[in-house]
Amino acid sequence: MIFTSQVFLFWFLPAVLLGYYLLPFRFKSLFLTLVSYVFYGWWRVDFVLLMLVSTVIDFFCGRRIGLLNERIDGGVDPAERIDLDRKRKRAMLFSICANLGLLGYFKYWNFGIDTLNVMLGAAGFTEISWTQIVLPVGISFYTFQSLSYSIDVYRRQAPAVRRFVDFACYISLFPQLVAGPIVRYQTLAAELVHRTHTWEKLSRGAFLFQIGFAKKILLADSFATIADQCFALGDPTTYQAWLGSFAYAMQIYFDFSGYSDMAIGLGALFGFTFPINFDSPYKSQSITEFWRRWHISLSTWLRDYLYVPLGGNRRGKGRTYINLMLTMLLGGLWHGAAMTFVLWGAYQGAWLAIERIVGKRSLYPALPKQLQIALTFVIVLGGWILFRAVSVGQAGEFFSAMAGFGGSADPHAVVLSSRQTVGCF
Repeated sequence: MIFTSQVFLFWFLPAVLLGYYLLPFRFKSLFLTLVSYVFYGWWRVDFVLLMLVSTVIDFFCGRRIGLLNERIDGGVDPAERIDLDRKRKRAMLFSICANLGLLGYFKYWNFGIDTLNVMLGAAGFTEISWTQIVLPVGISFYTFQSLSYSIDVYRRQAPAVRRFVDFACYISLFPQLVAGPIVRYQTLAAELVHRTHTWEKLSRGAFLFQIGFAKKILLADSFATIADQCFALGDPTTYQAWLGSFAYAMQIYFDFSGYSDMAIGLGALFGFTFPINFDSPYKSQSITEFWRRWHISLSTWLRDYLYVPLGGNRRGKGRTYINLMLTMLLGGLWHGAAMTFVLWGAYQGAWLAIERIVGKRSLYPALPKQLQIALTFVIVLGGWILFRAVSVGQAGEFFSAMAGFGGSADPHAVVLSSRQTVGCF
């Protein structure tokens, strides 16, 4: 079930809204949790059990850490404090290992075996045979949310939740379950216990949902038609490569931001305030600024739970560049298990490191604001080619064509269909 489907728009959402507002507040979180499980189980019921496992693990890890925090705050001798700190750390590490274990197995097992088989084949050994693992929808989002909760309780940046139903509601909340934004527990902690429902919040939520819906249906899907045709060409011309990369840049922005707007709007309908996730990223004057505006909940998650723990910029320039590269490489892998995503992460990390090395003023010397935006957008386009390409070879074809070494594809293959698509506006 997706937000733009008829079953969601005309059956699921109206029924859930009706039931939610008829119930007294003490039952609302339980109701939202149950309907969120129905929403998620629409794809595969057994995947609900997987999400429940992650929820149970992190609930009890968080409770364990919270109780240990209370004991320390109550006053203990230095030796006991060291012992309690070790127990806190063990609980946090168990949460990290459990969540990353689930994510690693379901999202990266196939990629790992495929890569290993390529190496075995090149070395003349027999390849490993295995059954493909099905990727659960939204696992990248809810494991990151669940994981961040345990870490925040350990860091004393969030309180340990006391009621399981509140935590289960936070993890499974269907508006942001499968496409974000990645919401921190401390952002919703107060609203899980008490939230207000006003006509102003309802109207704002409905408006944002409509905006996101229009972005997805009218814009993202239309640009997708052009991008798909361009990337389906075997050897694109220069025009087709630029057209395809531009169309995909528009598609992915309106798709991602559209779903985020719909999620924020749906959250408001149920009294929740989700953080903004996109802030006009294509107006950025540098790649560093782009990552402050693009998928904000993900970029801040990577910063707070990966880049900073690695040392951030506190251990010298060389280590800073390494930390940037590692963070973006893992960020690329988070998006998908393929070499193109790894290269996309490396591409982003390299540009962030370059900007850090030379400084923005050196990288964009005395350029007007509009030219800085245009130059940054062209750099972003290069990244989207890696993100969209089905293989490294196809990405190479597009880069070559965009550099002026156009291919042999029919130059009229996309022109007419592009005009037809644009005509829908």
